[in-house]
Amino acid sequence: MRTLMEMRFPLGSEMMTTVRLACGGLCALSGFDMDESEDCKVCVTESLLLVMHAGFSHARICFSEEHEELFIRVTGEGERTEGHTMPEDEISAALLEALASDVVTERADGAVSEISFRF
Repeated sequence: MRTLMEMRFPLGSEMMTTVRLACGGLCALSGFDMDESEDCKVCVTESLLLVMHAGFSHARICFSEEHEELFIRVTGEGERTEGHTMPEDEISAALLEALASDVVTERADGAVSEISFRF
């Protein structure tokens, strides 16, 4: 597996646009069409929302290439406060399952701590 890009940043709505732009750029480099790129950006955003709702203060995203597929791992990091599950979390999880391949969600103390998937 070859790492293409890795980012660590504070979780907050102000960072979502930056992350989506970076994700879109990697999708373009990977040869994704417009629909695949949009699906990937949705999955990254929904993953970030899930770890943010779990109470993590930071996130790490690693974009890797393996067997001509884009592998993405979103990990909650930093000081963790008490999370607050949102009704939309079920929708986020359903979107991930519908749009991406090999979705794996890991939990720590009952909260989402890491999500990985492929495109």
